Amino acid sequence: MDPYEDFDRTVNLLGSLTLYAHQTCADHHFVALVGPALAASLPPGVLPPLPPGYDPNDGPDYPGCG
Repeated sequence: MDPYEDFDRTVNLLGSLTLYAHQTCADHHFVALVGPALAASLPPGVLPPLPPGYDPNDGPDYPGCG
């Protein structure tokens, strides 16, 4: 088994989840649950550290599914 196979699969799933999250009427509860779980399965040091005071909820409002 390729040692990077799981890493590659996880990165592909994160990419697909990102595309799904930007579709009209995406289930954002699903995205909020699955995204962090996928990111947590990446090896340490892959993701850059978040800046001090970063708030993921502090950003522009996007149109939802009404």
